[in-house]
Amino acid sequence: MAYKFIYFDLDDTLLDHKSAEAAGLQDVQRHFSLFNDTKPQELIDVYHEVNSRQWSLYSQGEVGREQLQRNRFEQTLAKLGLDESRYEEIGNYYMQCYRNHWQWIDGAKEAYEKLYASFPVGILTNGFAETQRKKFEKFDLYDSARHVVISEEVGALKPDPKVFRHATNLAEVEPDEILYVGDSFSSDVQGGTSFGWKVAWFTGNGNLEQHKQADFVFHQFKDLTDLLEV
Repeated sequence: MAYKFIYFDLDDTLLDHKSAEAAGLQDVQRHFSLFNDTKPQELIDVYHEVNSRQWSLYSQGEVGREQLQRNRFEQTLAKLGLDESRYEEIGNYYMQCYRNHWQWIDGAKEAYEKLYASFPVGILTNGFAETQRKKFEKFDLYDSARHVVISEEVGALKPDPKVFRHATNLAEVEPDEILYVGDSFSSDVQGGTSFGWKVAWFTGNGNLEQHKQADFVFHQFKDLTDLLEV
C-alpha cells in the first residue's frame, strides 16, 4: 500500500535527545561545586534512571508535570547523597544547557527533507509542550510539517490510542495509510501498530521478536529513504 501520510517522532528519531541530555548534565556537573565528587557518567546514569521512572508514572497519571520536574532532580540528588533542596536551581540550569545541545540525528535532516518533498508529513511527540515547540521553531519544522501533535496537548501520552486517533483525524486518511517513524518500542511501535498504523522502527535493538511487530526496522536514515524510493 502507498502511504498517504508520514508522521515522525521527534526525540531520538529526528533530534538527538540522548546526546543533548548527556551534554546538558555534563554542563551541570561542571557548573555546580556540589558535584565535585560525582563523576559525570554517574550523574547521567542516575538521572536517566530516575527520569525514566518519572515519565512512566506521568504517562500513567500517577504524577503531574510539576511533580515530575521536581522529582527527577530532587530524587537524583537524594540517590547521589547530595543536597536535594537545590533541585529547582539545578533543574532550571539543566534546561538552559539542554537547549544548547539540540541537533539532528545523523542523516535525519536529509531524509526528512526528501520525504516531505514527496509526502505530506507531520510530527507526533511526547514531551513538554513548550520545550517541543522551541524545537519545532529552532529546526523550522513548522514550515514543513502539515500537523504537529504534542501528546501533552491532547491530554494523553503515547502509546495511548487517544493520541493516535487525534493524529489520524488531523491527517484525514485511514490509519493503515499512515507510516509512523519512531524509535521507541512501547510508545511508537506498539502504540502505532495497535491503532492500525504502519511503523518504521529506527533502532539498534536486536530483539527479532520485537522486530516482527514493526512493519520494517532500519538503523540509518538512508535505509528509510531507499525503502520509500525517495
